[in-house]
Amino acid sequence: MKKWTILFLLSCLFLQAIPQESRLTLLFAGDAMQHLPQVQGAKNEDGTFSYDSCFYWVKERIGAADLASLNLETTLAGPPYSGYPLFSSPDAFAQSLKDVGFDLFFLANNHALDRGRKGLERTIDTLDSLRIKHTGTFKTSSARTLFYPLMIIKNGFRIAFLNYTVYTNGLKVEEPNIINQVDTNLILRDLQHTRLYKPDIIIAQMHWGEEYQTTPSQNQRRLANLLLREGVRIIIGHHPHVIQPLDIGMNTEEINHVVYYSLGNFISNQQRPETEGGMLAEIVLSKKTPTSPVVIEQCNYTFVWVQKKWQDNKVHHRLVPSWSLHKPSMNEEEKQKMDIFVRQAEKIVRQNQ
Repeated sequence: MKKWTILFLLSCLFLQAIPQESRLTLLFAGDAMQHLPQVQGAKNEDGTFSYDSCFYWVKERIGAADLASLNLETTLAGPPYSGYPLFSSPDAFAQSLKDVGFDLFFLANNHALDRGRKGLERTIDTLDSLRIKHTGTFKTSSARTLFYPLMIIKNGFRIAFLNYTVYTNGLKVEEPNIINQVDTNLILRDLQHTRLYKPDIIIAQMHWGEEYQTTPSQNQRRLANLLLREGVRIIIGHHPHVIQPLDIGMNTEEINHVVYYSLGNFISNQQRPETEGGMLAEIVLSKKTPTSPVVIEQCNYTFVWVQKKWQDNKVHHRLVPSWSLHKPSMNEEEKQKMDIFVRQAEKIVRQNQ
């Protein structure tokens, strides 16, 4: 009996000594916006705000990712709340996104200065109070030095996240605040600094491109090429509010890099064609051993569509997933609109393939 017990213990120790392959699932969503009808639709009779119903049908998918992130295209500047062109959303919006499963918010975008210095700083303070990781904007240069690049260690992976915007809608940053704006010299310095942290992989979130254009601009492609040459392997794009193509770079039979030029809108009240939904980028990373190079094992995508329903004299917004047979009730017109959106989105994504 003792012999078998000893053999069993030795076998367990042997198995523990064998390096185990590690995996990490990443999910990226598009622009999380709050136009005024969305704010009004989420307001309860007691003056509080509730967004749970907006995300009910996608919550399981988002929560299943090891690390989920999005572009927060609004400020949390406090009341009075407002939509376009100067966004300020209830704190409950951020809390609900966290409850759904989002771990990381990117803040460098053209609406980061909608409420000036107060709005930028209150957004940062609110996310800190909710214990939501974020990057792209900073209260001071010292904060940027301490917290940029954003390094996250998850499942044994060391990931460096970078975030920049081409636009600030003509608004100037007030000192000592900082917004990461696209400047190639700055980006090159940041990448040099980032490599000192010895990340397993570098991921860049870029707020770029032309609004409502489904084809990437030459500036987007040039900037993407620069990032890729400097060692960035995953690029996630925002700003156009519509989906743009997916570019997968292969090295023999392995994925070397991936560029999602634009994920479109995650949730918004926009009405233009192709803005009524967006893409979720889903990426799987793996490492054979703790010291092995990272492999981009999979880069997939799915779509979400925003259903807008009038009820109680206000519009209620609800995300409908493309991947599930279980969906909220929709009339035939809504089903047709969603079907057209998904088919067109699929066509756009595959332009480069």
